[in-house]
Amino acid sequence: MGSIFNAQQIVNGLQVGSIYALIALGYTMVYGIVRLINFAHGDFYMIGAYAAYGAFYLFNASLGGKTGIVAFLVLAASMAASGAVALLANKLAYKPLRYKPKLSSLITAIGVSMFLEYFFSALPVIGPSYRSFPEIIPRTDITVGGAIISNYVVIDIAVAAILMVSLTLLVRKSSLGKAMRAVSQDKDAARLMGINVEKIISFTFLIGGAFAGAAGLLAGMTYPRIFPYMGIQPGLKAFIAAVLGGIGNIPGAVLGAYIMGLAETFASAYNSLIGEGISFAILILVLLIRPTGLLGEKTADKI
Repeated sequence: MGSIFNAQQIVNGLQVGSIYALIALGYTMVYGIVRLINFAHGDFYMIGAYAAYGAFYLFNASLGGKTGIVAFLVLAASMAASGAVALLANKLAYKPLRYKPKLSSLITAIGVSMFLEYFFSALPVIGPSYRSFPEIIPRTDITVGGAIISNYVVIDIAVAAILMVSLTLLVRKSSLGKAMRAVSQDKDAARLMGINVEKIISFTFLIGGAFAGAAGLLAGMTYPRIFPYMGIQPGLKAFIAAVLGGIGNIPGAVLGAYIMGLAETFASAYNSLIGEGISFAILILVLLIRPTGLLGEKTADKI
């Protein structure tokens, strides 16, 4: 038992939780604004990884040796690509169904997810096979308190923390954030106050997609192998994290993601198969014991 709950597993859990948190934030933001479970969100994560893959070779060829600049440009490219695809999905697939039964949007989200996966698999320049992700930043390891901590762990946690703090400040302090909260609470009242509801919804998809793209880059660096179906499992687990924390609640999504990351890491240290299934066991327990999640509130809305 002592070998499972050790410093190394805590570090690994925080690293995994940071990646899940960035994906879960997109789920919870979109649900909070339009009451949509966007199951294509895991595929925005995949698109971010592929965008980072291509951007690295593009920028590294012209800026070879400038590792910091290349890494920043790759992060920007991954976030921009995923955000753009999320915007396009909203405009073409979700917006026409905005005021239709929620089930229609839910089924459409599954369709968008499958389309993106098969479309990327069919592209000649990508294909369905695994690709090795390049080493954007040289990896270094240090040992602290019996745990081996790589610079990738620090990068994953730091990038996730910076983005999450930035989002929190945006939502709580800016006029755009106030508009997002207003639309989340009452769209009709927000319109009467002069808020462009569709613009706010589009911005929410953009930010959620961009965060998923950043997660895709971090995952590619941490687990250097990418393929078109790589977003399925992380997407489902991030959704469970959002439900665990309280779907629609931003701090709840972050809390749920770190709980999920730690639980999965500890369970995997005991048995890898249990580690893969622990997420779904947690989902069942949450739905049975506290359907609104740890920080969620009761709502009359139905999916």
